[in-house]
Amino acid sequence: MKYRKTALIEAEQYIGSPAQVIEYNIVEIPPIIGTDKPYEYFIPTLEGPMELHAGDWIATGVNGEHWPIADDVFKKTYAKLPVIPYNVAAFIKLCKGSNIDLRDVLYFENNGFDYVKEDEARIGDWIADHQDKVARAWLDGYEVEK
Repeated sequence: MKYRKTALIEAEQYIGSPAQVIEYNIVEIPPIIGTDKPYEYFIPTLEGPMELHAGDWIATGVNGEHWPIADDVFKKTYAKLPVIPYNVAAFIKLCKGSNIDLRDVLYFENNGFDYVKEDEARIGDWIADHQDKVARAWLDGYEVEK
């Protein structure tokens, strides 16, 4: 059987900034004098300290825990949430709360929501032009345009 991850995470790429060192309690271990060994960086995790390299991603889980993910693994495993307009996000939220099917959303059947009438053309046109993004937002979540 195959499985997909269902929990959302927040992540940022580690660049070694002093702010990141403080925010994530990163421990810097200097090299032994007289060796070519570089600084080593460790981040505290639920499993104990884990090594962190510049370019790795620091993930924050649903309970606020952190862990490092190598850049290549991160890019194969995670994708950004779709960014959608506020009115489309409100429509999705309203439809989900009213047990409207995704099929009806993708074909933009407003199902008698009065507030949608005012903005119907813009919502319907945007959904028609971005059906993959709407389906992904429906299934995985989304961010609202700023």
